[in-house]
Amino acid sequence: MPILVEAGWGGLVQYPWSITWTDITDRVDMVQGVAITRGASDERSETQPGSATLTLDNADGALTPGNPNSPYYPYVRKNSPIRVSMAVMPARTGAAPWPLSQMGDTFDSTSGLWASFTGGASVTGGRARIPLTPGVTSTMVSARQWKLPGASVCARLATVPTANGSSVSRSNFFVESTTAGTRLGWQHNVSTGKLRAVNLVGDVDGAPTDLDFSAIDHRWMRIRETSGLVYWETSPDGWDWTVRRTLATPAWVTSQSLVVSLNATRTGGTGDYAEWDLLGAQVRPRFYGMVNEWPVEWEGLYSKVTISATDLFKRLNRLPELRSMLGMEVLTSDTLTGLYSFLAAYYPLSEDAGSTSAGSVAGGSAGALAVTQVGAGGTLEFGTDGVPETGETAVTFTPASSAAGKYLVADLGPQTASDTTTWMPMLEVWFKTSTVSRAICGLYEQGLDHELAFVLNASGVLQIEHTESGEPRVITATSTGNLANDTWHHLVYDGSLLRIYVDGVPVGGSLAVTSSQNLRYLHVGGYRGARLFTGQIAHVALHVAQGPAGAVYAANYGASTGYSGESADSRVERLARYAGLSSVTILGSTHDQVASQGPAGSGVVARLREVEATESGRLYAERDYFGLAYQSRDVRYNPDPVDEVFTISYADLEPGLQLADDDQKLVNEVEASRPGGATQTVTAPSSVLAFGSYPQQLNVLKTTDLKVADAAYWLVSRYANPDPEIREVPVEAATMASYLDILDADISSYFTVFDLPSQALASSARVTVEGYTETIKEQSHEIQFRTSTSARDSVWILGDTVYGVLGSTTRLAY
Repeated sequence: MPILVEAGWGGLVQYPWSITWTDITDRVDMVQGVAITRGASDERSETQPGSATLTLDNADGALTPGNPNSPYYPYVRKNSPIRVSMAVMPARTGAAPWPLSQMGDTFDSTSGLWASFTGGASVTGGRARIPLTPGVTSTMVSARQWKLPGASVCARLATVPTANGSSVSRSNFFVESTTAGTRLGWQHNVSTGKLRAVNLVGDVDGAPTDLDFSAIDHRWMRIRETSGLVYWETSPDGWDWTVRRTLATPAWVTSQSLVVSLNATRTGGTGDYAEWDLLGAQVRPRFYGMVNEWPVEWEGLYSKVTISATDLFKRLNRLPELRSMLGMEVLTSDTLTGLYSFLAAYYPLSEDAGSTSAGSVAGGSAGALAVTQVGAGGTLEFGTDGVPETGETAVTFTPASSAAGKYLVADLGPQTASDTTTWMPMLEVWFKTSTVSRAICGLYEQGLDHELAFVLNASGVLQIEHTESGEPRVITATSTGNLANDTWHHLVYDGSLLRIYVDGVPVGGSLAVTSSQNLRYLHVGGYRGARLFTGQIAHVALHVAQGPAGAVYAANYGASTGYSGESADSRVERLARYAGLSSVTILGSTHDQVASQGPAGSGVVARLREVEATESGRLYAERDYFGLAYQSRDVRYNPDPVDEVFTISYADLEPGLQLADDDQKLVNEVEASRPGGATQTVTAPSSVLAFGSYPQQLNVLKTTDLKVADAAYWLVSRYANPDPEIREVPVEAATMASYLDILDADISSYFTVFDLPSQALASSARVTVEGYTETIKEQSHEIQFRTSTSARDSVWILGDTVYGVLGSTTRLAY
């Protein structure tokens, strides 16, 4: 059961796909061990940030921050990515030939697995070292006692060889038949940088699959056979596998005993070697996060570093308060275009009253919008009412006339000018007016050869004024209808399709608008000192894209209602995007509609927790990569014995099992409410009579009062009189035959403890995992599961012999 601890020196935890991991397992003090905590204390508590603590040997000073002599310099620093896994080695059972899934070697010594070594191949330092020596073929070949059907074999390429001036250098991982030259596996052409999935007959494969070798994505390689197909797979971590090639199983695979070989050759150049380790390991991730600090300690001349690390929630909790949902959509919608696109400038125009300029929050080099006076009189006020449901203000323009007053002017800078030449400009803006014949905004190039202005004509219909050859500007009318109707409108211009979107909907087809390039200057609330706007403007954004993206930006119109009514899973994915996460794992299928979270002023974790509480769901960080998981409440409905992760006898547990029966979770009176809805009370009178009042406030983001009542009933029905339960299950997992299954247990998994003592209420108890604390030491892996009774999540099924018993299992799901 080797532990695998890897550091992502120089990597950024938010970009996990780009991290090159370095194995630092040999530095781990396994006497003290590695301690990991995950999940919640019970089902009524929020999951907490996961943590890991471990002590590392620093005798060589490599882990001293700022040490220029460290091989990891300058990347021994706070927030360094770190991950911890268990590599469980298979055991052989039965008689040969054995399935290849039972082939495992940690290369701690020369095991009996290997029948021959040639060309200097050896077992060195816990790895199989295969030299790439000019003119020499190096091999390690197993005994012929293995079979592939229904099995698999994998290995990690621990040291990647280099070409070193050789025109032909190869490192291979093969499963071989009894016929010379007939084999399948992985062929790494070190000279060309190609990784080839091969099925060789006479050392020839007419249709191999070639990949550009990646030391990140192809670190692990596997050959697997199942149901008449052979799969070639790679993985960056030994856990998450990608199929690279599939082929009908060759006849020799099913009829022969096989060998596994690690071999390498080189023609010319300088010698090098490949190293393989963890042959056959079954990897189970335990922790993925960031190192908080590197505190160096000394005891005499001995130096150590005891580090603590925290999972994804550390980063999420540090993020600044979110803007409104509308603002966050503008900031993050470029991730949805599927194109090369980015936000060049974004002016929310939400500055405080009395401000004289407005800044871009896009993070680029665009200059501020400055208040500019034309003629005499007029006002321009920041801090006035903005787009509803945003909680953000807008700017109000009140000119003395169309030619006298104030508007906003910005120099977007030379980079934006260049970007709008290389890519297509995409503009979005919110406005509200009842005055026609005014300019909303416009862009132009310094020499005025290119201009692009958006104006309401005398009927309040949008028209575009444009040129690519200097004055005069061409006027192109649209079919928007009257937009000067004293209503907030969202306008999007797609410079690729030459199309206008209003309030989320395309208006007409492609427009006869000339190309726009080198756009550097932005005017808002008027254009070039004329047709000064009367009304309000907010959220002016300029995107650039390599193709049509207007439909994506037009969808931001939905943010004006805070996306009220979207499903909870969609809301979680939306909030995850605001946090910079590319994806979130959604588990379960019951996802109610949720109300708006539109206004600014709260952090992403707080908003995610609101959805979690509203849905009685479960939110937590993944333990194998930088990502979130969200479970709907139906994940826990009516657990089926066939889905149990494992079962374990009471006799196999560590001391400390207890049956709890107290009022820790008791709730028998709930006052529930929703934004803009009724306040309702649900009680369990018999519980109140027996135990007294145990009240709770429940504020949820439901969209109907009926759903609020359902949520309140769900809470009371489960906790008005909680049954006795087992809350802690201590297991020495390393000694269990079901070790891998125990490692698979995670939040909301369930398992059964059987053969309980005679004093127990029943001979067995099924429990749901809420969290755990584990300590991993040499030949020891203690896991203290924090659990709740699974029966509490049972719901009624009409006519079911287990879940349809009147008066017993009649809790209604919602």
